[in-house]
Amino acid sequence: MFKKCVILEPVGMNENARLRVNDLAETVIEYPDSPGDEDEIIRRIGDADCLLVSWKTNVGASVLKACRQLRYIGMCCSLYSEASANVDIAAARELGITVTGIRDYGDEGVVEYVLYELIGFLNGYRQPSFRPIPLELTDLKVGILGMGTTGQIIARGLMHFGSKIQYYSRTRKPEQEAQGMVYQPLDSLLEHNDVICECLNKNAIVMGWEQFQRLGDHKIVFNTSIGPGHDPEALKRWLALPDTHFFCDSERALGDLTLLDHPRVRCLRTSAGNSVQCIERLGQKVLANMENFLQAQSDEHSVQ
Repeated sequence: MFKKCVILEPVGMNENARLRVNDLAETVIEYPDSPGDEDEIIRRIGDADCLLVSWKTNVGASVLKACRQLRYIGMCCSLYSEASANVDIAAARELGITVTGIRDYGDEGVVEYVLYELIGFLNGYRQPSFRPIPLELTDLKVGILGMGTTGQIIARGLMHFGSKIQYYSRTRKPEQEAQGMVYQPLDSLLEHNDVICECLNKNAIVMGWEQFQRLGDHKIVFNTSIGPGHDPEALKRWLALPDTHFFCDSERALGDLTLLDHPRVRCLRTSAGNSVQCIERLGQKVLANMENFLQAQSDEHSVQ
């Protein structure tokens, strides 16, 4: 059991999950808002040995060095790589602090969002349609940038309705290709598809002005990533071309808040992965990480 667990800010867990945290720590302190600066982060953590944090707050090396009792940090958000994490995992490792994160808890909501927006736009249900005559998803040419879990589930969802899927990824995905998805180099993907979906890791910028030029006009871009998968200035230049359209769920995915009111930008200003089911999965995964850490510590002490 942890001696003291600090929930640094709202972390997206439901009431049942937060109650379960109380079974894993002698003392639990939960804060209702995010800290304003590093001094506040350090003050809140204090002598805690367990910290739960969302994606909102950066926990850097100086914080970790100041909070010497910490032995576990649970990131209640996606952890794709050390480079993209909001916790300095390398510094934590040097200090003997275990950091865990979660993945694949909000992807189902993301594919529903893409289908919702795309079907509405192609058919003109809420606004003028993409083409003079409504389009189905059947035979729609869609390029996926990044074939991780989100890219795969979006691709499968669109293929169910008959869309033609090509993808670009740092590594080839034979399993997905066996399902009918076709790998393409980036330039070819951009030139030969009508819809592009950015499904990239946090801080991965793939779309610069050169790529947007390759894409050209009469195209649709979705960003389902945590942050922009594009250079915001390049996106702004691309939107100056005729018949270019950009969709995203959150302001973070847009990357340039001056574009919120652009007539060909549709930003929901909320997270697509924020359903009841998503919140339940998040809590289960966070708790499982905490329990696995405590079990490993117990097993280690038993051996000693």
